[in-house]
Amino acid sequence: HHHHISDDELATQVKEGTAKRNITRKKTDPVVGGNYDSKSKKMGGAGKGKWDPMDGADSEHLELDKDDPLYDEEAANNKYILTTAEDAIPADGEDPTIMDGITDRKVYGPMLTLAEFKLQVAEAVKEYFDASDADEVLRGINELKCRDFHPEVVKKAVSLSLDKGPREREMISKLLTHLHPTPLADSDMEAGFELLLDSLDDLCIDCPDAKSMAGSFLARAVVDEVLPPAFLSSRNNSHPGDEVVEKAVGLLSREHCTARLEHVWGPGDGRPVTELKEVMDQLLEEYLLSRELDEAARCVREMGAPHFHHELLKRGVKIAMEKDGKDHKDDAATSALDAMAALFSFLVKNSIVSEYQVAKGISRLHKLIPDIKLDVPAAEAMLSEFEEMAKEGGCLPVATS
Repeated sequence: HHHHISDDELATQVKEGTAKRNITRKKTDPVVGGNYDSKSKKMGGAGKGKWDPMDGADSEHLELDKDDPLYDEEAANNKYILTTAEDAIPADGEDPTIMDGITDRKVYGPMLTLAEFKLQVAEAVKEYFDASDADEVLRGINELKCRDFHPEVVKKAVSLSLDKGPREREMISKLLTHLHPTPLADSDMEAGFELLLDSLDDLCIDCPDAKSMAGSFLARAVVDEVLPPAFLSSRNNSHPGDEVVEKAVGLLSREHCTARLEHVWGPGDGRPVTELKEVMDQLLEEYLLSRELDEAARCVREMGAPHFHHELLKRGVKIAMEKDGKDHKDDAATSALDAMAALFSFLVKNSIVSEYQVAKGISRLHKLIPDIKLDVPAAEAMLSEFEEMAKEGGCLPVATS
């Protein structure tokens, strides 16, 4: 049963701010004369003046003597010092979290309660959404000195991005890579994703799409080598038929899955132009290999950069010229240039790319011809040929004679 404390006392307790510590007596305190067993006392601010039953290993000593002077206002006159949980036995011979300077006591175990830790992590992630500084998050996690709680970082970060946009989800995928393997070890990542998967039913209440997004996060984590592929099979054994794991396995078994999963959140995530260009090159190369119009169109649509499609055209035609190469293949069936013209007429017909962007791309190419010629001597002829095909395919504004 919970030990209540009055509002005054609560105020004293909360003044310590987020870095609340358990209060223990100084070893030099004369009162610690046998009758006061500091080993069995543990006091921490766990929220609304209540004990957090999940907190700490010494839960059998939760009861406080009612006349225990622990919250005495005299706390100010240095009768007490702030340290962490009583000398908890370290789990696996780990290093002490800190050394307590005053009592030379090694302090083991988390410096905060789980609830406090989660709050701090949530703050750090929200700050990261604004400032995009992954190093700041890394420092923050290290400063919290709560290695035991590290799996919570994965769950908290992913779940905070679920009701945001693709930009934030991309940021969290990148953040997980940034925090691995230190401070988040392999075991933290695996435990964190376990926590996430176990909490999805709750997350689905606010975010109906949570399961499919979690599947994408899982697959992306495997591609980023943050999670071992074995994680999926072992999770599948323990939870057969888990739709999230099935979705992740499905994503990972597609062709070119690595390339696709690197952009699983689509580049509408506020990424810089250099990255957009990489995405473009990738989808263009992939299209030239597979010649799948629908798939390429889906990628262009997902890329969501309509004002930048002239760059897509410029890169597409240039890549095609290089592919068809110095000998300027005339075989229409294999010609990359023909394939590129077919792609853009398809994109324009389906109102994914505007003909003005095509025209702008072509005019940029004209200026680049002297450079392209160095690699592809026939570049000029090829560009005129592409322009002809573009006109026939209806991808240029009608006025362009």
